[in-house]
Amino acid sequence: MTYTGNVEAGGRPDVRELPGLTVTKVAVGPYDNNAYLLRCTATGEQLLVDAANEAPRLLELIGDGPLARIVTTHRHQDHWVALSEVARATGAPVVAHPHDAEPLPEPVAEPVEHGETVRVGRASLEVIHLRGHTPGSIALLYDAGGELADRPHLFTGDSLFPGGVGNTWGDPTLFKQLLADVEERVFARLPDATWFYPGHGKDSTLGRERPSLPEWRSRGW
Repeated sequence: MTYTGNVEAGGRPDVRELPGLTVTKVAVGPYDNNAYLLRCTATGEQLLVDAANEAPRLLELIGDGPLARIVTTHRHQDHWVALSEVARATGAPVVAHPHDAEPLPEPVAEPVEHGETVRVGRASLEVIHLRGHTPGSIALLYDAGGELADRPHLFTGDSLFPGGVGNTWGDPTLFKQLLADVEERVFARLPDATWFYPGHGKDSTLGRERPSLPEWRSRGW
């Protein structure tokens, strides 16, 4: 079946095959958080983006395949309710930006900064630091070693959604910081065909959202 990215809590996951990587998207918990299981097609090694909730369901999804690490995109609790249970069941180290490490219930074994990489098997994802929703929010960029350079894939946490950037609670300084990072580090750099996967709800592409940037800027959220 064709991947749509339209999932809901209690519903079936959606699976997408990319060169070198299989992406499984599932919605969990009362806030319909998206969790993403990435599997290297060459080695079978896996990486989980946001152990958000419903640990038994996430562990069932992970199965017997080795889980190399768990990336937490940011510090908000709805994105790490299942973190302790999944980390302890699998032995996988936790990855997060140092600015968001302290509130997490498990120690961050692998702190990452802007521009660094996170590996899963033979696949590599670039860390993009997007400040504003939280101090240490990160996105992960996958381009299959350049094979997908004209249509890469981006996991944005709660920093970018269809229709706008993440919540900055009416704080103009935080909003300006987040919008500036999203414009400079995402839209100015990546092509319109970039497909992005947010922390809640449906996916989108940068091309679909790019025309709305002036509107986002003027409305202030």
